[in-house]
Amino acid sequence: MSVVSTRRHGPSAFGDDLRRFWNLTVTLATTEFKLRYFGSVLGYFWSLARPLMFFGVLYVVFTQVFRFGHGVPHYPVYLLSSIVLWTFFTETTSGCVQCLLTREGLLRKMRFPRLVIPLSVALTALFNLAANFVAVLAFALISGVAVRWSWLELIPLIVLLALLAVGVGMLLSVLYVRFRDVQPIWEVLQQILFYGSPIIYTAGQYAGLEHVAVTLNPIATILTQVYVAFVNPSGPSAATAAGGTLRLLIPLAIIAAVFVLGLWTFNREAPRIAENL
Repeated sequence: MSVVSTRRHGPSAFGDDLRRFWNLTVTLATTEFKLRYFGSVLGYFWSLARPLMFFGVLYVVFTQVFRFGHGVPHYPVYLLSSIVLWTFFTETTSGCVQCLLTREGLLRKMRFPRLVIPLSVALTALFNLAANFVAVLAFALISGVAVRWSWLELIPLIVLLALLAVGVGMLLSVLYVRFRDVQPIWEVLQQILFYGSPIIYTAGQYAGLEHVAVTLNPIATILTQVYVAFVNPSGPSAATAAGGTLRLLIPLAIIAAVFVLGLWTFNREAPRIAENL
């Protein structure tokens, strides 16, 4: 009887007031964004330093040592933009793993929509992405990439990446409450996803790999289309690399399925999160 009562009357994922839900999400995200760099001399530039340093290492190794980007137009711009987008994905998903445990005190003392916590993590990562992409745009212009209307396509592509990241993040956050092995497992899966996505390379470079990577991996599909929309309009689009427009339904379906599964699981577990912690 007590379990049924908890499921019915425990704090829900969304709450009863969507306006309050949104205000709480924005407040938590902006507070976290400000506190992260509070007292730091360089402030926000630390968030840019990590992807820039990662970009520098990969660029030197794969262009100067292995000549990996040879023949790819504006390869450094693509590499930097891919790393920044990948950083957003990992920051969101990895940040969501322990986000409920980190807010345990708040969860036990206050009754508020539980979904606010992982969404605020994603929104904070989105703030960082917006700030970092200013540097990417500047680097692209300096590198001679022409401004085109196709750059607007980046908006829906980032939205798709955010939906995937939030879906994974919601799932990881509630699973970690019950299974602490989730964190090391996700760290390994992230490494597999990194090398299985066209970040260091473009999908068009490997004929044998492009079908599997682009058709089944949503991140590969998004980054491939980013290359065409943002860097090189003459490059192979996501539809071309996948072998047809209809095949793009596979990664889109995966994104939708992951988001729905994450939302359903989080909503189901929300009333019991505090007691399970």
